[in-house]
Amino acid sequence: MNQKNSNFNNYSFEKIADTLIRLGVLFLLIGWCYDILKPFVLIIIWAIVIAVAFSPIYESVVKLFRGKKILATIFLAAILLSILVLPSILVSQSLYEEINNFSHSYQAGEHLIPPPGESTKDWPTITKPILEIWKSASEDISNVVFKYSDQLKVVGEWLILALAGVGKGILQFIISIIIAMGLLLYSESLIKVSKNIFIKLIGSNGEHYALITVATIRNVVKGFLGVALIQSLMVGVGFFMAGVPFAGIFTVVCLILAIIQIGIGPIAIPVVIYMFSVTDTTTATILAIWIGITMISDNILKPLFLGRGNPPAPMLVIFLGAIGGFIYNGFIGLFLGAVILTLGYKFFLTWIEMIEDEKIEE
Repeated sequence: MNQKNSNFNNYSFEKIADTLIRLGVLFLLIGWCYDILKPFVLIIIWAIVIAVAFSPIYESVVKLFRGKKILATIFLAAILLSILVLPSILVSQSLYEEINNFSHSYQAGEHLIPPPGESTKDWPTITKPILEIWKSASEDISNVVFKYSDQLKVVGEWLILALAGVGKGILQFIISIIIAMGLLLYSESLIKVSKNIFIKLIGSNGEHYALITVATIRNVVKGFLGVALIQSLMVGVGFFMAGVPFAGIFTVVCLILAIIQIGIGPIAIPVVIYMFSVTDTTTATILAIWIGITMISDNILKPLFLGRGNPPAPMLVIFLGAIGGFIYNGFIGLFLGAVILTLGYKFFLTWIEMIEDEKIEE
């Protein structure tokens, strides 16, 4: 009897040791793979999001090219890259020109900041502190810089880091688009693999979760990120056509505010007010009308892209996801954070509903 127990104990120990060694090797391999792919994890995740979001468009393009997937992939990649690269070039060029103009004006002893126009005399009393700072900056900007040096230093550091993050994010976007096109090229096999992964992780409800993932990604990208991109492009066109100083920076800030669901108003409205005081009335009025149309378009585009159904998540979830993603992962996290947090929120709600359904059945 003791011999049997001894044999059983030895067998159990050998089995446990064998299992632990296998798990150790598996975790080591997974950790090693993660360390190798760590610099590309964010790019790969965003590439998957782009591939899922644009797969319906890709299918239409493939039909347009009569089933030639490689040509369709190249065509779609060229469109997406041009949409990303051309505005980036315009923004960079605008920033470069404004800095050059600023430098030349400083060397020539000219007004770096135009003085407040005559129309500012009719502004409310609450705006007097702003007008006083504006007037003193137009007369001698060095005094204002010295007086608010601490605040300007903080803003300047944040601006430099933000611009560096935008540049890095654009490069990550370009790489993600190229990877996404490769994923779309092999989309049929990837769909099967993704469904199998969900089923393996979650069980019988895996396919249901896979469908929820796809629907949520498409809704967020179209209904929130897509609308934010369209609005920022519209406001950017208005700024550039009206000759707004530092139009590129203002456009990028409007894009960020649109993504986090605050809207372009906090930047666009002050810019319009400024243009009324420094330029002719016709240009300022046309810009004001265009900005008004852009702001109203939010109420038209979102229902159009999201459909009549409920939005994928409350605005607070989108806001927290975008801000948290931006703080954690930089410019690309601004987009990816909104998608990931919305996806987690959707999974949580679906999980709760499934638990409730199971309790009812019992």
